[in-house]
Order: sequence, then C-alpha cells, then structure tokens
Amino acid sequence: MLLTIDVGNTNITLGLYKGEQLGPRWRLATDHERMPDEYGLQFVGLFSHENQRQEDITGICLASVVPPLTSKIVQACKIYLNNVPLVVDAGVKTGVRVRYEDPKAVGADRIADAAAVQKLYGGPACVVDFGTATTFDAISKEGDYLGGAIAPGIGIAAEALFIRTAKLPRVDLQRPPQAIGSNTVHAMQSGLLFGYVSLVEGMVVRFRRELGKEMRVIATGGLAEIIAAETEIIEDVAPWLTLDGLRIIWEMNQ
Repeated sequence: MLLTIDVGNTNITLGLYKGEQLGPRWRLATDHERMPDEYGLQFVGLFSHENQRQEDITGICLASVVPPLTSKIVQACKIYLNNVPLVVDAGVKTGVRVRYEDPKAVGADRIADAAAVQKLYGGPACVVDFGTATTFDAISKEGDYLGGAIAPGIGIAAEALFIRTAKLPRVDLQRPPQAIGSNTVHAMQSGLLFGYVSLVEGMVVRFRRELGKEMRVIATGGLAEIIAAETEIIEDVAPWLTLDGLRIIWEMNQ
C-alpha cells in the first residue's frame, strides 16, 4: 500500500492507496506543537481503527507547505512506519512544468493538484482549493502550472469577523434559509457562503477569458462540496485531489 500525506496549514490529510484505488483517508488538525512520536502513534492508531497494518505500507509520498512540520512527519514515518517518505520538492519528477516567475514559491500541494489534473482531467483547467486560503490554480492545455490567485479562506474570514468586531459571534458555515439574513447569524452565514460562491463564480469567469472557454473547473479541499452545491460553475468535486496527485508523482519516481 502507498500512504500519501498532505501537510497543510490547517489540516493534514492522509490516504491509503491499493494501486490506483483510494481506500481509508483521514483529515487531521495541523498541530505545530506535536512531536514526531505523537504523530507516529496517531498514524498507527488510525491504521488500527481501519484494520490496516502499517507493515503493509510499501511507500510514502509527502507534500508539505509547513516546513517546521516536514521533518517531524518524516521522522515519525521512519520510526513508526519503517518507511522514508518521498518528499515532493526540487529534484522530484512531477510531470508538471512550472511557469511561475519563481517556481520554488509554488507549494508542493499545488504541484500535486496540477499533476492530478493533468492525468485525470486534462487541461486547460482551474483548480479551486478551499483550504486555509482559497486558491485558484491555472493549468494549461499542455498540463503546465501557469499561476493563479490567492484569497483569504472562508475560515480566516469568519474568524476575522469575530475577532475584529465587538458584537459579531462565531458561526458555523451552514446554508442560511435565504440570502437576506433575518438575524445576525444568518446574515453572517449568507455573507460567508454566498459571498464566497460569488467570489468563485467571478474568478472563474476571469480565468476562462484567459485560458479559453473549454477550461474545466475542479474544486478540492474540505469545503469543496459545500460551495459546489451552491453553483453550477464547478464541474467536478475532488476533495482528495492532492492525494491523487501524490500517488501519481510517486509512480513517476519509481
């Protein structure tokens, strides 16, 4: 089995693959204070809960945008899973040509997404990732990573409203009864949910002008399904797109 790990600023996602089939997958909170032993024991516990044996893991592919955690996760994998991860970084074959002004500034998760789109969907495409930030990544017809746009994530926006205002509460991201909220909670939920839907729709229109009418729109990340339910502009929902990309990159490097 192949274990794929995507270390993000808010969440760590993991998935086990048997061939091309994604089996058990997990989404954990990113914790900078955890030590390698804590991560290792957590991984072993997750596998045990799903009746998976760590001895069956034959490889690990890791993408991380949190440098201080990368070495901790690598160490945990060495000690508890007896595997040295392939870390997606410079020198690793990805099949993706990066056209960004500074290729090293592009996160490994973005490269993994581009690799997955190239293999599974084809370009041109726009990947909308609902993570800590809401990112829009442009993939050319040839599968090149061209660049994109970065906006604050929904969670960041919701927290900012709570912290920077005197009377606004924390709210769950749920669909309000209507766009015009009749109370403060519904008004905030409307602004967050429908506001971000409109952000996505507007950005997709702009990307399509530059990439062409045939551009495909793929949503990923933990909130992808919630946003996609409110708009027809998203054509595919792939919550585990980055993990698929890590599997593809792993296969390229064997």
